[in-house]
Amino acid sequence: MEKRVLHAVLLSLAVLLLYQSFFAPRRQPEPAAPAASSKATGASTPAAAGSAVPTPPMGPAVPAAALPASVASAGGARVVVESDQFRAEFSTRGAVLLSWTLKTYPGAHGHALDLLPVATDVKAPAAFSVTTADETINNTLAAASFTPSATALDLRGTGPRALRFDYTDGAGLRATKVFTFERDGQPFLLGFSAQVLRNGQAQNFTIHSGPGIGDIERAQPSGGMMFGSYYQAPEAITFSDEITRTTTDSLAEQRVFDGNLEYAGSDDHYFLGAALLDRQTRVEYATHPVQTTAGPRTLVSYALSFAQPPSEVKFYFGPKDFDQLQQSDQQLVRTINFGWFAWLVVPLLRALKWVNRFVGNYGWSIIVLTFLINIAIFPLRHKSVVSMRKMQDIQPKVKAIQERYAHLKATDPAKARMNTEMMELYKTAGVNPASGCVPMLLTMPVLFAFYALLSVAIELRGAPFTLWIQDLSQHDPLYITPVIMGLTMLWQQWITPAAGMDPAQQRVMMIMPLMFTFFFLWAPSGLVIYWLTSNLLTIGQQYLTNRIVGAPAKPARA
Repeated sequence: MEKRVLHAVLLSLAVLLLYQSFFAPRRQPEPAAPAASSKATGASTPAAAGSAVPTPPMGPAVPAAALPASVASAGGARVVVESDQFRAEFSTRGAVLLSWTLKTYPGAHGHALDLLPVATDVKAPAAFSVTTADETINNTLAAASFTPSATALDLRGTGPRALRFDYTDGAGLRATKVFTFERDGQPFLLGFSAQVLRNGQAQNFTIHSGPGIGDIERAQPSGGMMFGSYYQAPEAITFSDEITRTTTDSLAEQRVFDGNLEYAGSDDHYFLGAALLDRQTRVEYATHPVQTTAGPRTLVSYALSFAQPPSEVKFYFGPKDFDQLQQSDQQLVRTINFGWFAWLVVPLLRALKWVNRFVGNYGWSIIVLTFLINIAIFPLRHKSVVSMRKMQDIQPKVKAIQERYAHLKATDPAKARMNTEMMELYKTAGVNPASGCVPMLLTMPVLFAFYALLSVAIELRGAPFTLWIQDLSQHDPLYITPVIMGLTMLWQQWITPAAGMDPAQQRVMMIMPLMFTFFFLWAPSGLVIYWLTSNLLTIGQQYLTNRIVGAPAKPARA
């Protein structure tokens, strides 16, 4: 039975490593050259987001030589739109969006995060640039000085929620752009409509996202399989019948998605910029390597083309907060990469947020929720320990039976009598050989779901705990909690019955805490706090079980 426990522990470690390696959001190595170099983390099948077969464009193509986003703002007046949640800055030159700052989410240096990174060396149209099939119109609109309906908007009052830009050149070209803020009452939802007329004839147009979005200076390189740290780099995301994630490396092979898309855009670990479409759309992605103070990064931009000019397209620019996404569009919650255990992660996330309403600190909320989870799974763990204790009591008889038949070959018919005697022994002792492992394995989905939750939940980003831990989404800067966690695992191993294990197996079990400590050194501190708390509660349960059923006999240690 103890061998089965060892196998269960090793299987749990294997699942943890496999999840972290293939399914957890991960930051890929960034390129030093223009070629993108991220590996694909998800399927990019054409069926998932429309056909990737080259087709005639639905709208005008992207200009071959796009102006840098910084050029669009040169010489233009600024129009600032401010709410409790964001501060947006537009330029009258081209009527484009230059900045979208999230007030409640700090950047790398403590200042509010701008979702549109400053990338002066990126040759991409600015956000909400529109281009047509006529290059002359495109050049005119890019340099045009639009007239805004207001010099500033303050959404914190009861004033207007729309900003209009108009342009006419007196030679038959007219253009209008209208931005509607807090669309549908949602703080991060922006409505965009445009019209381009040439001699009174409506021109179809393509909408550009700008160079890309992302928290590019705060992102840390992923440690890979041997480390607990990871961060999803910006990547393309589309949703039709299912979600499709395409990393920068895969975009070199497939950058056009054409179909009836519900939404399309780009995201990173914690933030999303996407167009809510629900219509036939052609989306063309591009990658833009940039150099930041944190090192080389890659941005992902996209351009939206339609068969006919759309009346309005809604855009989400904001955090991948489950409630905000759900209120903006039900399917946007799929952009949070919860992995295999999404069905269980969502109720755990709701529970964590519910606890935090009373506690007011996500670090303590993790501890409280971990305590509640352990109470819920206590009966299963207790049953597992009691069953293993019974198995321990009959180990001498089990070994005696095994030794009597040890000289027989596995193909010897007499060998079958050993299994019969073993089953009779189990029946007489009232022991189910599987009852020790099964209850323990039933708790694994809960543990791994909580692991997945704490790995990607934006609620932990920038959330302080206490003392030296001021950001639960970052690793412990002093590495104190991972070391304590490793010590609790050693403690747990020391008080766990080891009867039936040979010295080699005992050594493997004692190495496990060292391995876990190494893996968790760079893991988010919120995740380490959860694992540490769970270990302490398991130790307490072990002592409680010992009081109930009696302390186990101490075997000789290797």
